[in-house]
Amino acid sequence: AGFAMSLLFHVTQTEVCPPSCNCKSLGEMKGLQVDCSSRKLKEVPALPINTKRLYLQNNSLTTISPGAFDSLLSLEEVKLFDNPWNCDCHILYLKLWMEDISKSSLANTRCATPASVRMKPLKQLTGNELGICKSLLPIKSLEFLWRDLILIATAIFTLILLGWALKSSKKLVCQIKLSQHASRRLLLRWR
Repeated sequence: AGFAMSLLFHVTQTEVCPPSCNCKSLGEMKGLQVDCSSRKLKEVPALPINTKRLYLQNNSLTTISPGAFDSLLSLEEVKLFDNPWNCDCHILYLKLWMEDISKSSLANTRCATPASVRMKPLKQLTGNELGICKSLLPIKSLEFLWRDLILIATAIFTLILLGWALKSSKKLVCQIKLSQHASRRLLLRWR
């Protein structure tokens, strides 16, 4: 019941236009245009799920929290330029998300910091320029590798154990049938 209530609260919360933005209907069942541009926003507000066009340009956004746009399944257009983007490891979510959803917007989104990538389009940002990410990503990958190896080893051990049990049970059934057959022969001889 608690989960259902929190889900209902989340859905109703994200169906409302954020107070710092202007929302305009694009027609019945077509979604919303959410204009949050030029509002001096430092973070992205909770957005309606049916957002189709999102305008966040000319704000004070430096990063986007991982998963912030994942629930916006009908989003087709997003504008994020003219924000002071901090292009460190934390910008990776936004870069990868935009590569999938809005490549044209990605080309217009430029880094403000650090100085080494200032004014560089987010689209051209490489893994080497993300600094700390290159040391964090392999560590996470190794954790997944070890977990997967343990799962595979456990599965193989279970299959071997099952095969051995099956073979043993067949052998046991065979021995029981042979001993029953031998017992019958002995009984028939004694009669």
